[in-house]
Amino acid sequence: MEASSPYTFAIIGIIIGFIIGLGCYRLFSKGERHNASLRQTLLEREHQIAELKKSMGSHLTGVFEHVNSIRAQADQLEQKIVEDAQQWHLGSNTPAALKERQPPAQPETTKTTVLDSENSLATPRDYADGKNGTLSENFGLKESDATPQPPRY
Repeated sequence: MEASSPYTFAIIGIIIGFIIGLGCYRLFSKGERHNASLRQTLLEREHQIAELKKSMGSHLTGVFEHVNSIRAQADQLEQKIVEDAQQWHLGSNTPAALKERQPPAQPETTKTTVLDSENSLATPRDYADGKNGTLSENFGLKESDATPQPPRY
């Protein structure tokens, strides 16, 4: 086979035509353009999400630092109040003394007596307990036989 034979030119022409067709398809294909734009949009969104995560992390760190500074300031104020109370001899009214004066947790026997005393409370007159309160079922429905007479002057 010679180098300039028609078969060689045909094979080279088919290969060059295939490459040119593949290039044109990639450049002018609507699907490929759409896929490329979707890839670009996806990359942009991923970049935005990364920025949001970074800013959220710095925001949460700032909030945490503010909370810690507020706690430190509250501790300083409480210490100042205690010092001022000791200076003015008001030891029984300081927050530390108030914490010490709080009664310990009640045992279960006292809790049950408290619950029993709450249950034994009388029902208010307004509720329908059978005593014709304002919320009873027959309030205002029954006519009384004896209507009060207006006062005479």
